[in-house]
Amino acid sequence: MGHYLLRRLLIAIPSLLGISVVIFTVLALAPGDPFGEMTLNPNIPPEVVQRLRTQFGLDDPVWQRYFHWLFAMLKGEWGFSFISRIDVDKLILQRVPVTLAVIGASQIVALLIALPVGIYSAARPYSWFDRIASTLAFVGFSLPTFFTGLLLILVFSIKLDWLPFVFRADISATGWSWWSQMIKQSLMPVLVLGLFQGASWTRYVRSAMLDVVRLDYVTTARSKGLRERAVIMKHVVRNAMIPVVTLVALTMPQVFGGAIVTEQIFRVPGIGALLIDAILRNDTPVIMAVTFVFSCLVILFNLIADMLYGWLDPRISYR
Repeated sequence: MGHYLLRRLLIAIPSLLGISVVIFTVLALAPGDPFGEMTLNPNIPPEVVQRLRTQFGLDDPVWQRYFHWLFAMLKGEWGFSFISRIDVDKLILQRVPVTLAVIGASQIVALLIALPVGIYSAARPYSWFDRIASTLAFVGFSLPTFFTGLLLILVFSIKLDWLPFVFRADISATGWSWWSQMIKQSLMPVLVLGLFQGASWTRYVRSAMLDVVRLDYVTTARSKGLRERAVIMKHVVRNAMIPVVTLVALTMPQVFGGAIVTEQIFRVPGIGALLIDAILRNDTPVIMAVTFVFSCLVILFNLIADMLYGWLDPRISYR
């Protein structure tokens, strides 16, 4: 497995380089000027603006700016934010923990919903439980996250006044009081993302289970007198999880995209809100860094999925 992992990492290098070239070129050719507001300010001399443009290399050719960015990235220098006036890596590190906490919790919620509901629905196909679960799943992934978020705010924040609808990163409390306030303000963002993903994954788990449960080796296991629970859990679930793992790995970057909308609704100071703010202000170094991080996540989760295949199915070997 070590050789396979090393080979995949080496293959990922040209992929990341190609992605970075495309992203950097698109951002460089996009209209807008990060120092456009300064040029409209009569109190700022034009030579000051020009000096800043020269300092950050905005007037250099695109290819030269790209290689300057690439060599800086290889040295661990992610650039300097034009708007926040701090290093991009420090800016991202300030936002990443909040995003990872919200997304991580939402994915745990999604799996806790999708796995048991999807497995039981496939074990009892076309039962009342299966019909109700399928209906709720269709409704769940048909509703966009911004609609669900606004609905939860209307019910739990405005009508019932149970939960705060604005996420605060500067909670002054400590100890259990801090944890209590943090959990209360995280509930709605986590539920919005978790219910949406859980509804979608439930249908895939059910479909994958139904495909496996009809195979010959499952019939053989039943003919040997094994209990239905043992047949489902030991012989069906493990093989049915292979396409589900692929789905989860491929949709994880989409989850970060959905988190961008959710963070805007609940004012969560995460990396998604940072990206939206950078786009609106044309803060190119931040946009480049965040989108490149998302690209790395795509490759990382695909690699994790490939690693899990061998654990789920011993017939899969890494060569």
